[in-house]
Amino acid sequence: MRRVAIPERPDWREHAARAGFHFHSFDGAPYWDESAHYAFTLAEIERDIEEPSRELHALCLAFAERAVEDGAILASLAIPEHAWDAIRASWRRRDPGLYGRLDLRYGGAGTGPAKLLEYNADTPTALYESAVFQWLWLEDGLARGRLPSGSDQFNSLHERLVARLAALGTALGTSHLAFASFSDAPEDRGTVAYLQDCALQAGLSAPFLPVEAIGLESSDGWFVDQAGRPIEALFKLYPWEWIFADPFGRAIGASPTRFVEPPWKAVLSNKGLLAHLWAMAPGHPNLLPAFFENDPAKAMLGPSFVKKPLYAREGANVLMVRDGAVAAREEGPYGAEGFIRQGLAALPCFDGRHALVGSWIVGDEPAGLCLREGDGPITTDRARFVPHVIDP
Repeated sequence: MRRVAIPERPDWREHAARAGFHFHSFDGAPYWDESAHYAFTLAEIERDIEEPSRELHALCLAFAERAVEDGAILASLAIPEHAWDAIRASWRRRDPGLYGRLDLRYGGAGTGPAKLLEYNADTPTALYESAVFQWLWLEDGLARGRLPSGSDQFNSLHERLVARLAALGTALGTSHLAFASFSDAPEDRGTVAYLQDCALQAGLSAPFLPVEAIGLESSDGWFVDQAGRPIEALFKLYPWEWIFADPFGRAIGASPTRFVEPPWKAVLSNKGLLAHLWAMAPGHPNLLPAFFENDPAKAMLGPSFVKKPLYAREGANVLMVRDGAVAAREEGPYGAEGFIRQGLAALPCFDGRHALVGSWIVGDEPAGLCLREGDGPITTDRARFVPHVIDP
């Protein structure tokens, strides 16, 4: 694994406009950054990222099997009790999930195994740029001779998403899947628009609904669209913890509407997962020791650790401590539900940039890779997306 500096294409913004990639910059600062790329060997991809990702996802499913039936576990995750039946029912029905992203600490062969930092199992973004725009970047780089002939990419995301959406429609018994997000959030809306396109290619109808336009039919429990029509199945880029805290969250369990991601994903999209995984598989080579903040066993981490809220986004409210001193801190609105402590595994630094590896899971299979770079050791919403290649 290495970082390769390369001149950006002078016309890449025109390429982005043609491809519908409209959120490549935020507040005038670049989000998409092609002034460099990361190059991996095939062995690093297959041995160090793909296989561990498959194993970690399987371990997470084994935890979900246990968690949904155990009130003590659900309580430890700060999931409200009124949501437990909906979570259990969705797991017992085997409601299908669509995708997720494992965030890993990995610095290349010889730097130790990839370590799970968290699992974005419910509402991960960075999907379109991973599946489509970095692939277009690769094809254009090969066509222009900017990349070595034979360069490849760990990226079967688009094909797997289309196939998974087709299977999901069959499993849910519907050809209609509505897609919801906040319409005024460019990254969320771009992610959902891409998934709508994948659903259309899978043979489903895929209308968009603003989150705030979704209603609830009190007589039969259906969630409904603006016209009052029942929503058979709904993909929502809106976290389960927010839904469970909303007034209509109590109606989820009794509603015939099916959700993607399903309610059982709430037990995986929670930093408390990390403490439970370590308890299930202590010493696993791809896990870091992790404990709830109120667990005296956290002392085994010593003076170096990372404190994370159970519910958080984009590095908010994360505290990094090294040798008893604060190494980094991010402010934010999270933490009321509690925290975990996780062993410190600092992100590798390439040319002064801290690189986070995201390993995508579609269905139950690893499907692709993304990398984000930050100026500091905590990955925030200001981190830049950098493409990757597999060396020929």
